[in-house]
Amino acid sequence: MGNFAEVKRFLKKIYGDREGELALERIMPLIERFSVKKSDKEGYFSQEDVVLITYGDSLLGEGQIPLVTLHDFAKTYLKDAISTVHFLPFFPWSSDDGFSVMDFSSINPELGSWEEVVAIGRDFQLMFDYVVNHFSSKGEWFENYLAGKEGYVDFAMEVDPSTDLSMVTRPRSLPLLSEYKKHDGSTVHLWTTFSADQIDFNFRSLDVLEKMIEVLLLYAQKGATILRLDAIAYLWKEIGTTCIHLSETHDMVKLFRSILDLVAPDVIIITETNVPHQENISYFGDGKDEAQMVYNFTLPPLLFYSFLKEDGTVLTNWAKGLHLESASNTFFNFTASHDGIGVRPLEGILPPEEIDALAEVVKANGGQVSYKRNPDGSDSPYELNITYVDAILADSESTQAEKFLASQAIQYVLPGVPATYIHSLVGSRNWLEGVKQTGRARTINRAKLEVENLMSDLKNPGSFRSRIFYSYIDLIKIRKKQQAFHPNADFEILEIDPKVFGIKRYSEEQMIYALTNVSSKEVPLSLSGHDVPEQMEDLISGEKFKTDSFTLRPYQYVWLS
Repeated sequence: MGNFAEVKRFLKKIYGDREGELALERIMPLIERFSVKKSDKEGYFSQEDVVLITYGDSLLGEGQIPLVTLHDFAKTYLKDAISTVHFLPFFPWSSDDGFSVMDFSSINPELGSWEEVVAIGRDFQLMFDYVVNHFSSKGEWFENYLAGKEGYVDFAMEVDPSTDLSMVTRPRSLPLLSEYKKHDGSTVHLWTTFSADQIDFNFRSLDVLEKMIEVLLLYAQKGATILRLDAIAYLWKEIGTTCIHLSETHDMVKLFRSILDLVAPDVIIITETNVPHQENISYFGDGKDEAQMVYNFTLPPLLFYSFLKEDGTVLTNWAKGLHLESASNTFFNFTASHDGIGVRPLEGILPPEEIDALAEVVKANGGQVSYKRNPDGSDSPYELNITYVDAILADSESTQAEKFLASQAIQYVLPGVPATYIHSLVGSRNWLEGVKQTGRARTINRAKLEVENLMSDLKNPGSFRSRIFYSYIDLIKIRKKQQAFHPNADFEILEIDPKVFGIKRYSEEQMIYALTNVSSKEVPLSLSGHDVPEQMEDLISGEKFKTDSFTLRPYQYVWLS
């Protein structure tokens, strides 16, 4: 349990003694107003945790509220597999498919209401997006700012356009400052990290702090057990610095954590920082004071690379570094999300020409590539826009499903909590029609599926969706029963053959050798010298393997126990 002293300490550290005291006076009533019951579960994580990532309207049913459609589908098909539903922003929004939030405290009426969300929360745990870096230029808060209304005067960051901002780290190729006219006729240039419609909050303002703490606590009260801190790395700005990962940003995450420890101690913070690995894991803090989870952003592009090269060597060497100091921390392992496959986390792991080669494969497979602007004015790949199914595309129609599932099997054996995007689970392909409609590369992986068509595909055993979905669900159900797959269970990375990714996961009760062939060739293997019994059983197929000599078929994955 947290205590007020921690909250006060971080407020003073960020805002100084006097402002810190004022901030505390404003936040205390909020902390006293919201209280959330603590559950009796032990620790933050278990092997039963599996997250489904989805938009509120990824599934559409005739004449039905989208959140109800999703709830019905999840109850019918996912009840024993998925523990948590991660809703991408389902608030009223003006752009960026939800990430330009107009109203942080209500649900987009086109999707449903809090009533539907709370109902889903009775069957599944919930994960919400806490869009903490910016707000919409079309919402009431920005209107109040432009009008100079009390409590909103300092909501945005006004910057003189002649200021030298060349050091600022840019995740986009768009301008950093956007011009706006206030109601009094004056022109201002505002800090907009992501787009002119997404106005960065000025967290130096206690008005912003108070409003966003209220939002944080509202989400915990509405049943969120995980809160995703969107674009958190850019939260605090200091001209003359890179404005990414500043110490004040880390202290702000610690402040959020200390408040939640007081009010809702079960709620987990996950930081969304699509950056190289060491920067990413810095958000664990000392293991107890910052985020409980971070996105394992290196995994999606590195896994894609391994299947492309049919060689797991780089992946194997990287995975050795996934050991964590604290049982209060773990990775959020995913391969696909609503965004594309970010390639910045490969910096320092692969040379730039290898990253460029991945971009070329994506284009050949029907995808697109998004670029970022570098300090020297050049552009380099930032994100590969493609469904993960199409990225992993096999040469042969017959092994397509197997190859994709092999990639997912690796995700599910790594230390951490696995999360699967709905379009990966149901085997969605590139939505090229959607890209034509919106003109945005990311739409390729954000299809809206008619639930009747989806269910009819799932009922047809020969369909691609059906071949992916049922095997995937079986994999998840088997995994959830294994103590050795607890997010914090020990592991050892195995170097058996370059074409095989191997990991030994073990707890006091159990030991599993998880082996995945990342190649289109048969691979003969032996586990002699690994202190294993003569014969082990594959938890997935039930097949028995003689451990001194066996063969993995192309893209075969086994969990030997």
